[in-house]
Amino acid sequence: MSLRVGIIGTGAISHKHAQAYANIGYKVTVCTDINEQVGRQFAEKYGAQFVPSYEDVCRHPEVDFVDVCTFPDFRLQPLKICAETGKHIQVQKPISTNLETAREMIETARRAGIQLGVVSQHRFDDSSQFLYKAIRAGRLGKILQADAYVKWYRTPEYYSRPIKGSWAVEGGGALINQAIHQVDVLRWLIGPVKEVFGYWQLGALHKIESEDVVCAVMRYENGATGVIQASTAFWPGYTERIEIHGTKGTAIISGDKLTTWDVRDDEGEPPPLAKDVASGASDPMAISLEPFERQFLDFGEAIRTGRPPLVSGEEGYRALEIVLAVYRSCREGVKVTLS
Repeated sequence: MSLRVGIIGTGAISHKHAQAYANIGYKVTVCTDINEQVGRQFAEKYGAQFVPSYEDVCRHPEVDFVDVCTFPDFRLQPLKICAETGKHIQVQKPISTNLETAREMIETARRAGIQLGVVSQHRFDDSSQFLYKAIRAGRLGKILQADAYVKWYRTPEYYSRPIKGSWAVEGGGALINQAIHQVDVLRWLIGPVKEVFGYWQLGALHKIESEDVVCAVMRYENGATGVIQASTAFWPGYTERIEIHGTKGTAIISGDKLTTWDVRDDEGEPPPLAKDVASGASDPMAISLEPFERQFLDFGEAIRTGRPPLVSGEEGYRALEIVLAVYRSCREGVKVTLS
């Protein structure tokens, strides 16, 4: 089915979204941005109508769902209007900067009977989809360890605006903005996280108030352990990895591809092994369109059938919960147990 999308915020990621929508036959009908010139250029490029405010997008008669591509401190405001107008809403990751707002978003959407989705497109990579099934089929055996390494680099220009890497607007640095994708995929593949302990370096390289280097140790509810390392300070930036070790073998995702599948006496669907990986290690836009297309089709199907999208508000909440638990551990120097 063809859906009509209204986009709030026409910065870098919105272009990926617009291209993905075009590829799957959704139409971007309206958009807005606080920078009118940027917003109008976006509208012209994608054949949309520019409107002056986010309220106009959320109330527009030619919008089936709203796509919020803004900083994470701006989520609840448009969602409240979408709840009034009965429009579905999808927000960029992270779902919010804090759990209270995230919970209010979920409850507001639930009461209004609208779908709330969080863009976390790496769940839709072939590698993640394959591993999700393989782990559940027991092909790796009992999971012992599951790690994520996001050793990226961002330029000083990337952080040139004071809101970048700020606690108030972005909710933090490398963990909440870059590595939350890997946090989400790990939690989806392995299950809930029970305990975390972390260390961070605030503004190690960049002039920001939050962390550009962080590492955390985790224990999952199923007994497996794991490590998350995230940074935007490691020049020139290296392809992110998820490494999963079980009693029967090991799987490694590099970027968006499954690059290692070393499993004893393995049977079942052959793994989608590949070498040509796409990664945002040094260029945030060097990422593949296909997982966005799949996520947006999944969101459309959720709207059509009433089932939750694969990355619902609840799922976005759970990823944020892990991130904020790591932050609390770093801040207070204590082991944090998740609810």
